Amino acid sequence: MDTESTYSGYSYYSGRSRSSHRHGERSRDHHKSRSKDSRSEKSVTINMPPAEPLLGDSAVRGEPVQDDNWGETTTAVTGTSEHSLSQEDIVRITKDLEDSVGLDCRRYLTLTLTVILGLLVFLTPLAFLVLPHLLWPEKLQGCGTACEGLFISVAFKLLILLLAIWALFFRPPRAGLPRVFVFRALLAVLVLLLVVSYWLFYGVRILDSQDENYQGIVQYAVSLVDALLFIHYLAIVLLELRQLQLCFSVCVTRSTDGETRHYNLGQLSIQRAALAILEHYYCDFPVHNPALLSASKSRAAKHLAGLKVYNVDGPGNNAAAGLAHSQSRAMIAAAARRRDSSHNELYYEEAEHERRVRKRKARLVVAVEEAFTHIKHMQEEEQKKAPGDVMDPREAAQAIFPSMARALQKYLRTTKQQHCHSMESIQQHLAFCITNSMTPKAFLESYLTPGPTLRYSRDHWLARQWTLISEASVTSGLKDGTVFLLKCVDFSLVVTSKKIPYIQLSEEYIDPKSHKFVLRLQSETSV
Repeated sequence: MDTESTYSGYSYYSGRSRSSHRHGERSRDHHKSRSKDSRSEKSVTINMPPAEPLLGDSAVRGEPVQDDNWGETTTAVTGTSEHSLSQEDIVRITKDLEDSVGLDCRRYLTLTLTVILGLLVFLTPLAFLVLPHLLWPEKLQGCGTACEGLFISVAFKLLILLLAIWALFFRPPRAGLPRVFVFRALLAVLVLLLVVSYWLFYGVRILDSQDENYQGIVQYAVSLVDALLFIHYLAIVLLELRQLQLCFSVCVTRSTDGETRHYNLGQLSIQRAALAILEHYYCDFPVHNPALLSASKSRAAKHLAGLKVYNVDGPGNNAAAGLAHSQSRAMIAAAARRRDSSHNELYYEEAEHERRVRKRKARLVVAVEEAFTHIKHMQEEEQKKAPGDVMDPREAAQAIFPSMARALQKYLRTTKQQHCHSMESIQQHLAFCITNSMTPKAFLESYLTPGPTLRYSRDHWLARQWTLISEASVTSGLKDGTVFLLKCVDFSLVVTSKKIPYIQLSEEYIDPKSHKFVLRLQSETSV
């Protein structure tokens, strides 16, 4: 029995060594062929400038966090990184540039059409007043006092209309929507139909007959301006006032870390609701940090990695196959028991991480307080110097930054925020705090607490384009149970809408005399 077990064990390891030897030969052959293919494939290598982040991006790639002895005499880390781009990447970049050019052309086309329609609206009443004087001036009747008063009315109404249109429509665009804004398009069509109708009536009844009643022509122009003012009032109701009444509560969840926020919205279309949610996202959601997710993924991969099972003698040997099957079942059971204790590893790992964070936070707080104390002493000394020898806040920040750089580096690495802050941004923030006489706690708040997306660099965090994914048409209004996605490169926002319920309030009258009482005191008191 012992001999058989010894032989089986020997065959298991020898078979494993043979299989690993064959696997090594195949990997070497595959590596040679892949190296040949890589030499024949066209590629472009781009040398990037020195990296901006203070600590590089090693933690983002999943490299281990360095110990406390790192960076004894170092204040910043810079380097040169190389990225290889294939032909597919170049084609994709070219396609993205073409899409961005298409979006710009569409935006400028919309602006051009709006300007043309606006000029048509403002020039039409003036043309109604000027054309009779140019075509048949000798036939026109004299314009009395009432007619001249209408001139003043037209002038002020056109000025009010100009200011109102400028305030409502000529605002910088907040975003590029995938579809046309329905209400705005309907208003544009309505204005166009109104102006065309007035021109047709003017051409048939006034130009053809060469009407001599100039006061009637002026009143006709005044009626057009009045109609345009009423359409502008309708635009205010549809575009601004209609959405003020809150009707829906939307739940926004980030797909990667489950960060959730709730907002109340009015009667909006899906695309305009998506725009409102993105505006809230950049101000309310903490910045998306993919480095925090890599640790949990590596931990899950480590715990889910099972034991490898090898078939030594191949599928032909039934006895060996049965033995291997029984051994694999035993190993799987052992792996399952080992996974059952993985929560202890997770608990101690998180406890150790929290301990390191508290430790490095304490070191950072002490280093920053000492640096600000040194600044205070420097300011007291500079008050005694001549005005030309005073150090500006930028120079003061560069002078004290090395004293806190090591502690700040270690804390940012531990909390995986090193890619969010560059050395230049930290020095600018330090100079800003020195200029405005802010405390060390105010300086550290930007690094101890993750802030919203807009706090950080625009190049890193503002997505160039979002993709709206919805089963319903994006121009349709929000409904109860509407679900759509806002997809970006690294994550997506899942949005679910719920209708705010109808609230019934009732009144209960309480008689003021029902809760009155009388306090009676005894006349005799104890001595």
